[in-house]
Amino acid sequence: MPSMKAIRIHAYGGPEVLMYEDVARPAPGPKEVLVRVHAASINPVDWKLRAGFLKDYVPITLPAILGLDMSGVVEGVGLDVKGFKAGDEVYAMTSMGRDGTYAEYAVIEEMNLARKPKSQDHIRSAAIPLAGLTAWHGLFEFGDLKAGQKVLIHGAAGGVGSFAVQLAKSRGATVAGTASTRNQSLLRELGVDQPIDYTKSAFEKAVTEVDLVIDTIGGETLQRSWGVLKKNGVLASTVTDPKSPNPALTGKHIANRPNAQGLKELAALADAGKIHAIVESIMPLSDARKAHEISQSGHARGKIILTAA
Repeated sequence: MPSMKAIRIHAYGGPEVLMYEDVARPAPGPKEVLVRVHAASINPVDWKLRAGFLKDYVPITLPAILGLDMSGVVEGVGLDVKGFKAGDEVYAMTSMGRDGTYAEYAVIEEMNLARKPKSQDHIRSAAIPLAGLTAWHGLFEFGDLKAGQKVLIHGAAGGVGSFAVQLAKSRGATVAGTASTRNQSLLRELGVDQPIDYTKSAFEKAVTEVDLVIDTIGGETLQRSWGVLKKNGVLASTVTDPKSPNPALTGKHIANRPNAQGLKELAALADAGKIHAIVESIMPLSDARKAHEISQSGHARGKIILTAA
């Protein structure tokens, strides 16, 4: 049986439980596709799964390969797969609870797979799926954002935040965004209309009458955000299920999920020059421990990518 390199955990714990090792190469089921992974991205949910924070919600069988995002090339397809063939360049967000994408090969359900943006390499394509879909769901499905409305994005320089800025601008919204001092120039490059340095000023004194808040921080930042919303405003959080203190305001938890149609739309926006990934670090698969440490620090700028090819 052919083998491959992968990052697995045999127990929950800190970054030290990430093991770079030889494992059996998977084979696709009837409706699955085997992909030669060129790049996989790190997301905060990865280290939360690794640490066991989500074990009551997302059961996984140990040892397990982590990773939800990837970009690569189709190696083989299951008997019932009609939409892809060997050699196709693809990207995906795979389902939780199954072996993931921190590996040289990954099996992806056909329904979660899409052709990667033609204009982007595998590294930048791998950075898009989970973060891009999370921003998409928060802005348009949960927030119902429309042209001319005003949105405040917390953590606007991060993976989800940077996509949220670009997607909101592509829809014709006015965007305010919070970030640290070192990321103010990035906010302007992304198109933020009102960059806010949270280390120097309170955002609630700088922005009011907001239609939608996208929160990627939680805690005190989330609680203070209720005060900047206008009547019938929405606060959508990636961190928690926000409980509105006011019946005129709505709180929603952004529940992400794989979505091939959403990936097709994100690829089209990328190829049209409307969105692009912000990649902070590119590391070999064997450096997954270091990548998790950076992600868990909470100060990553854009995305961290692991290369497997």
